Amino acid sequence: MVADGITGGVSSYTTRVEFSTNMCGQNWVDLPNRPKGAFMADKYTVVRSMTINATPEKIYSHVGNLRSWGSWSPWDALDPDMTKTFEGEDGEPGSSYHWTGNRKVGEGRMQVIEVDAPRRVSTALEFIKPFKSKSTTEFSLEPTGSVTRVTWSMKGDHTIMSKVMGIFKSMDKMVGPDFEKGLEQLKAVSEA
Repeated sequence: MVADGITGGVSSYTTRVEFSTNMCGQNWVDLPNRPKGAFMADKYTVVRSMTINATPEKIYSHVGNLRSWGSWSPWDALDPDMTKTFEGEDGEPGSSYHWTGNRKVGEGRMQVIEVDAPRRVSTALEFIKPFKSKSTTEFSLEPTGSVTRVTWSMKGDHTIMSKVMGIFKSMDKMVGPDFEKGLEQLKAVSEA
């Protein structure tokens, strides 16, 4: 079953999620070449999109430079005392951001791995605490007339911990609302 154009509270969000049903009747993300059955997929994908009334260049200045994330990131407000360390040349491959915070934000690291300014930026995301996890995130910016379609995606391999947590709540339901909040805040700073 494929659900396309799902909306979540705000009509400008769209996601594309593919589901299959396991032996227990639960829906799991369906990935190509994955055997069907009772076990969760080994990989996950979370995607959210929004149309923003700004140029790709203006939006990219907020997503392509890790130091700018504080103005719109959905996680910064969770710990105002979070410690942040930045390395490398802003907006260039190899630039990175390390954070350590309270139990809500934990500890992690993000590194820019690929840049196609002002159309796309990809990062390697590593969570260290409260549990280890690695994924790749990407912002794609597609101009259409005077607006830009921004797509924020995250792909990764499920760890044992995320599979256990996934029994109760999928990665899409855990991270998706944060992406939606982040896109709303990115829209606000980009349209200001």
